[in-house]
Amino acid sequence: MHAGEIASRLDAELDTDAYADVDASPNGLQVGPADREVETVAVAVDAAVETIERASDAGADLLVTHHGVVWGSIERVTDTNYHRIAPLVADGLALYVSHLPLDGHQQLGNAAGLADLLDLDNRAPFGTMGGEYVGQRGRLVGGRSLDALVEDLETRLDTGGRSVQTLDFGPETVEEVAIATGSGVDWLDEAVDVGADVLITGEGKQQAYHEAREAGINVVLAGHYASETFGVRALRALLEEWDLETTYIDCPTGL
Repeated sequence: MHAGEIASRLDAELDTDAYADVDASPNGLQVGPADREVETVAVAVDAAVETIERASDAGADLLVTHHGVVWGSIERVTDTNYHRIAPLVADGLALYVSHLPLDGHQQLGNAAGLADLLDLDNRAPFGTMGGEYVGQRGRLVGGRSLDALVEDLETRLDTGGRSVQTLDFGPETVEEVAIATGSGVDWLDEAVDVGADVLITGEGKQQAYHEAREAGINVVLAGHYASETFGVRALRALLEEWDLETTYIDCPTGL
C-alpha cells in the first residue's frame, strides 16, 4: 500500500479536513512522497530525532505521530527542523501526522482512550475549538474518590516515573469527568459549564490554579505525553487491520 493511500484512508477515518482551519499542525502526510510503498509502519507520540531514528532502525517505511515536525509553516530547514527532516529524507521514511483530529476522535482519539481506561459511561464530545471537539466527557458510575482516581492513573499511565499532579478544589468524590488531553486546561471553563467534578488533562498553566480554586473543580494533570499515547496506539491497531506490519515507539518524557 502506498503512503498516499494510507494517508487518505487515515484522513477519512479521522475527519482531518474538518480541523484544517483550527489546527496549527498541517495534518496528514507531512514528509515523503505519496507513492512511497509501505509495508511497515511505526507509531509514536512525537516526531523527534530519537523516534525518527528508532523508526528507521525498526525498518519502518512510514512513521505516524501525534506531534509532527511542522507547526504553522516552515520558513527555513535549519537547526531543529533540519535535524528532524534530514533523517526522514535520507532514510526514505514518510511521516503522517494527526494532531487535533486524533485528540477529538470519539472512538480512536486520546480522550476516548483515556475514557476507555476509566470505563466512563454516558459519554459525549467535550472541548469545542472552532466548531470541532478535542475531548470527551463521561460519568464514573457510582463515583470514585479523587485519590483513588489519581492512584489509578499513576499506576496505569506511562508517566515516566513522575507523580500525577492534582488541583483538589472540587468534591472529594468525583463522578462527572471531562477530558482534554495534552495542554487542555484552556477548557476548564467549559468543564465547569458541563458540571464536571474533575477535568483530566496533561499539563497545567499558572492561571489554572486560581481558576480551578474559584470555580470549585478538581484538575488532574496526568502528563502531556502520558495522556496522549492512546490515539497512536489506536491507529496502530487500525493499521494492522489493513494488513500492515506495525511497531510502537515509546519515548516517555515525564512531562
